[in-house]
Amino acid sequence: MVILQQLNGADTTGVAADGEGTLFFFELILKGGFWLIPILALSIVAIYIFFERLRNLNRAAKTPFEFMDKIKDLVGNGDVNGAKLLCSQTDSPIAKMIEKGIHRIGSPLKTIEASIENVGKIEVYKLEKNLSLLATTAGAAPMIGFLGTVSGMIQAFISIAQEEGSVSPKLLSTGIYEAMITTAAGLVVGIIAYLGYNYLVSKVQKAIHYMEYTSIDFIDLLQEPQ
Repeated sequence: MVILQQLNGADTTGVAADGEGTLFFFELILKGGFWLIPILALSIVAIYIFFERLRNLNRAAKTPFEFMDKIKDLVGNGDVNGAKLLCSQTDSPIAKMIEKGIHRIGSPLKTIEASIENVGKIEVYKLEKNLSLLATTAGAAPMIGFLGTVSGMIQAFISIAQEEGSVSPKLLSTGIYEAMITTAAGLVVGIIAYLGYNYLVSKVQKAIHYMEYTSIDFIDLLQEPQ
């Protein structure tokens, strides 16, 4: 019976500790002060850009594997209008490049290559849209965090200088840890944004490689003997 009472007492103590831990976390966030506001805004911007770009890149990569096979069959059989219709029904950067090339069939090969390349540049620009802003977020968040820490440290030392008599360790440590909150928050946002940026860049490079491969394949198709 005594052991059971001791266990119940230990459980109650544990719950209280969890509750205090949760409150302590939110108190830390509130103590971060003004400089946490721009860091929070950057985190929202970074999250929005990441998921918006991820959705667009996944949609751009959804070119059916049999798309080029159908284009080859249609162009090889002289059904240029059918090839144009297939491209217009496929919503992807590759389809837009090939559609431009098909519209230029009959022109010199250099003209067709230039037309495809121009459309490719426009599509690459669309794929890379806002990635530079995400990279800026990854670099700016830690710097704002450091600025908040410096500002907090200055305020802490001003408070210590205004203190009469001996300075208590509690006053000194409180000022320092509150100032360090913005650095921690800025680093968390910066690291997550940096990882997201590199992941999206790798997906863009993969998409560009596939676009280049497909355009070369289409040019080779036009050079095949009829």
